Amino acid sequence: MNENLKMSVSSIVAKGKEKRIYIQFMDGEKNAEAVLPGGKIIYNKGFSEEEVAVLETYIKSEEKQIVKMAKEVNPIKAIMK
Repeated sequence: MNENLKMSVSSIVAKGKEKRIYIQFMDGEKNAEAVLPGGKIIYNKGFSEEEVAVLETYIKSEEKQIVKMAKEVNPIKAIMK
């Protein structure tokens, strides 16, 4: 993967009774979105199958840290930027 890969994490989003976290990966023109729980890529534009597998492995191995990041996201503050 490229060292220019960027990742952003949403706040915890309630969808019905389920709570979700959305993770977005960007690398130039490439864009992918994943969701927790599950850690699966739900949208992909430009990443190869091998790159998607690496992203999914990363999400699963860093799930606790990603959840911690999501808990720290302030959606109101993000909108005001």
